[in-house]
Order: sequence, then C-alpha cells, then structure tokens
Amino acid sequence: MKTDKDKPWTWVRYKLGMCQGCFGCCCTMPVEVRAEDLVRLQVATLDEVERSPKKMAKRLMKEGILISYRESTGLFTITSRPNGDCFYLNEKTRLCSKYELRPEVCRKFPEIGPRPGFCPVSK
Repeated sequence: MKTDKDKPWTWVRYKLGMCQGCFGCCCTMPVEVRAEDLVRLQVATLDEVERSPKKMAKRLMKEGILISYRESTGLFTITSRPNGDCFYLNEKTRLCSKYELRPEVCRKFPEIGPRPGFCPVSK
C-alpha cells in the first residue's frame, strides 16, 4: 500500500535512519508552532510575544511567514507553499533551511504528531 500524508493509517512505523535520504514528507504537512518557536526561528522577539502575540501574528501573516493564529490554543500555523511544502523547506535540496532553529514539533516528529511513532514516508 502507498502511504498518504493525509491518511495516517497508511503511514509506516518509524525506524531509526528513515530520515536519511527522505524527500521531506513530514515537511509537507501543516506546521503548528508556539510563540517560543517563532522566537527561536528569529522571526519574532520575546518582547513582541509578551506584549501582544496577536499583533505579532498579524505582522508575520503580512510578511507571509504565518497563515493563522488561534488565540484560544496559542498556536500559530506556518505558511505552506502552493505545493504543500513548509515555508522553510528548501525546494532544491529538500532540507530544512532553519534546521538548527526548527520548531519543537519538527524536532520531536514522529514522536508526536497525527500518528505518534509512524512516518508518512513515500517509497
């Protein structure tokens, strides 16, 4: 069966080393981050977060970095390209351009996510 990132029941169990040579399948799913991730990514300041996350979100949406902010959960959604790629996924290398600064959700995938312990890797 072919895996489909939108159908977690088709994903394969994650094994160490799976990311080597991967085409960045997990980097084509929506990325929800917290304010501290935006500070780590160096697109926002701690002062901005403390003053008004809503204002900060508005600025980042205007800059094309975010597509939404849910005040009730404190989650921000990073912009995806038209093909579904994460804003920070390099189109040519298929590697994260902010790898060292990447959000917590990316650091912990697939430990957390729609189906913990499984990966949407395409074969």
